[in-house]
Amino acid sequence: MAIPRIYLSVPLETGIAVTLDDNASNHVVRVLRLKAGAPLTLFNGQGGEYEATLTSTRRNAVQADVGAFSNKESDSSLLISLAQCISKGERMGVTIQKAVELGVSEIIPLFSERCVVQLDEKRLQKRMQHWQSVIISACEQCGRHRLPTLVAAQGLPEWLTAARQDCTQLMLDPDSGNTLTNIKEHLDNVTLLIGPEGGLSEQERQAAIHNGFSGMSLGPRILRTETAPIAALAAIQVLWGDMG
Repeated sequence: MAIPRIYLSVPLETGIAVTLDDNASNHVVRVLRLKAGAPLTLFNGQGGEYEATLTSTRRNAVQADVGAFSNKESDSSLLISLAQCISKGERMGVTIQKAVELGVSEIIPLFSERCVVQLDEKRLQKRMQHWQSVIISACEQCGRHRLPTLVAAQGLPEWLTAARQDCTQLMLDPDSGNTLTNIKEHLDNVTLLIGPEGGLSEQERQAAIHNGFSGMSLGPRILRTETAPIAALAAIQVLWGDMG
């Protein structure tokens, strides 16, 4: 079995002992059923990772000794912000998971006109916590050493008004005559806007264009809102990132 990678949001240093938090403890003891003496890999999102050894699996006291540090880095040199209109059920979680695996540096959940998801403040807070846990799990699984930033969910109009202008801004639009291969310059900083299940409204499309976004098509087929970002991110990483 591969050595499990565990994220801990605490300072790590060779030679110290650390106590795993509830989520990590549950995963190590109840899911993986590891015993004292088992090897682990620990990281805290600040870059690099540490060898570690599980020393205790007692209830409320799952601990590990931190060993040698490795300055491994697996983040893409291409900075990608994914602005994703929120989809229902587990679709948004799948989108976030795959976006992390494909190397995004930032995820911005957006509410748009055709979003079928309506969340009050309490439910939204729970959903944000769930999405953050999805990010952590995806980083543990795929070998990333830095957690992508999860930006607070917000309305598309407000986000467009404040959107960054110092990057290439792309909006997936199945009716656009442009494709990614039309872009001739090398990209190093991209913001990718993806609509909800029903797509962006014409008013939203025009607002995005007004704020500097260029429409891009991924081909002749209409992709679902959870499929489109996976396809687009993979293509972007092949063309300008670390998958070429």
